[in-house]
Amino acid sequence: MSRSERLTAALETLDRAFAREEPFPVTGCTYCYGDQHFALLSGPLDLVPDDLVSSVAGEVPDHWDAFPRLYRRLVPRIVRPLVTGRLHVDEELIASRLVQAGWTTWDASLTEALRDVWSAWWQSTLHTHPAPVHIRATLGSVTVATDSLRPWLDTWAATRTSSADAHLADLVDDVMSEADVTDLRMGFYDEYAAAPELLGWLLTEVRDRVTDTRLDDPSIHEYLRTVARRSG
Repeated sequence: MSRSERLTAALETLDRAFAREEPFPVTGCTYCYGDQHFALLSGPLDLVPDDLVSSVAGEVPDHWDAFPRLYRRLVPRIVRPLVTGRLHVDEELIASRLVQAGWTTWDASLTEALRDVWSAWWQSTLHTHPAPVHIRATLGSVTVATDSLRPWLDTWAATRTSSADAHLADLVDDVMSEADVTDLRMGFYDEYAAAPELLGWLLTEVRDRVTDTRLDDPSIHEYLRTVARRSG
């Protein structure tokens, strides 16, 4: 099974797992949404218009009276376009919303299906360049969603392909354009402090695969030595 086929299979499993989520009467902010929106969100999932799905996907939680339940029910309609680059909502914002919805506390069948999607999406991304979603956004999304960066970096280090290396070049160019790379963060709300892990990884495990000399900046090396001394 190819990586793209694995992602397709993971999305189909996600659809089946979340199909058990029953419709319920949706209510919320009547300033931003009308009765017709609440009626659509309370009905069959496949009849909810794409633009309404996108609106709910990025909306702040306090606009809904039962935000976790609503977001959970919409997961198949949100995640599929997310990983295929068709949602038109900031990918890292979706990760933050899923965390706010408490996705890791849902029934095991639901969380396992989502975890499989994250893994399949990451593998598919590393083997496809260019990918539907930029590598920085993809890495930030899976990192924030799982509150963990290292597993995704380990997979990347083990993937020695031209596409994975091209993504490395893209990521380095992106992060080295930061005003302060030693304060590098991931997530729509900058909730994940990524600098120590990511810079350390770039300078050791994959340095031989990156030609960008900006990584040789002495200030970066000094920063990592300082982090090591503090953690030691």
